[in-house]
Order: sequence, then structure tokens, then C-alpha cells
Amino acid sequence: MKIVAFVFTLFAGLVPMSSAIAGGFIIQSNDLADGQFNNAQISDSFGCHGENISPAISWSGEPAGTKSFLVTMYDRDAPTGSGFWHWVVANLPASVHTLTLGAGSKVSRLPKGAIAIKNDIGKAGYLGPCPPEGENHRYVITVAALKVPALPVDSTATPAVVGFVAHYQELAKATVTVQYAR
Repeated sequence: MKIVAFVFTLFAGLVPMSSAIAGGFIIQSNDLADGQFNNAQISDSFGCHGENISPAISWSGEPAGTKSFLVTMYDRDAPTGSGFWHWVVANLPASVHTLTLGAGSKVSRLPKGAIAIKNDIGKAGYLGPCPPEGENHRYVITVAALKVPALPVDSTATPAVVGFVAHYQELAKATVTVQYAR
């Protein structure tokens, strides 16, 4: 039985939030609008049989001075002791406000200048959710607005290094957390 719930964190949601919260910086996705990952977004590995297609996401309301974006998807409940990075896209130009359906699955579809960072299975691009049977995990999708045009990283950087470098360049971030269990 699949249990799916949609939880909004403090700074984002699928509906506009008060301008007092991160200046209205939000993430939107029709693929996640029903509060769940579609089968298309579920992993095709680790015993799951989805299509492993990254959801379309868009964002708006970033603060003035934003020069680039970072998009990540992180499983905070993975049984690793340190979570699990499913998707990292660095150096998205400030003019980009959308990643289309499947853009993370076929890195050649990413906007010019963007860098797909290897996820925690060592492949550049999106890896859909697939928690161990009987477990419910929280998958946090984040868009960070950065004050630099590009982070000083390349495709060989680990997600943790990208997160560390980005932390010091963040102006704001919007997050959406989707819970998924199998």
C-alpha cells in the first residue's frame, strides 16, 4: 500500500504564501499538485518500478539580486546516517524559472550553463524516490536563490560540497517536502 502525503515547509508551497515568508519565494509543480509523486517520478531501481522522470517544477518570487539558482532533492530519512541526495542541478541562470518534465532525467535537456551533479548513486541527474519497503520518507525539493552567477563547482563535485558552497551564497530558498512510502 502506498501512503503519500504532501507537507509544506516554512518557506514554500504550491499556493502563494504571505509576502512575509521569504518574500513570496515559492515552488510550483503540477506533477506534485495532488500531494504525491506520480508513478513517472518514482525510481526504476532499488526494487521500485517507476519511470524515474524528474517532475516539472517552476519557481517565482525570488529576492532582488538573485543571479542564479540551485535545485536539489534530498531524502532526509534514508537509512545512511546522512540522508540521500536524489537530484542536484547547479548554476541555473537567473532568467530560468522552470525545469520541464524530465529535464533532470536527461541532463542534455537542462538549460544552458546548468550543471547536473552526481546523485548519491553516482549518476548525474534525477533519481526518483524509493524508500525501503515499510518505510515512509520525506523528500525535500529545494530551489535556492543565489547571489553569484555560478558556484565554483563542476560536475565532479559531490552534493554535500555543492550544498556547502551554496550555503554561503544563498539569498533565500523555497522548499517543498513530499512524503512517500511503500
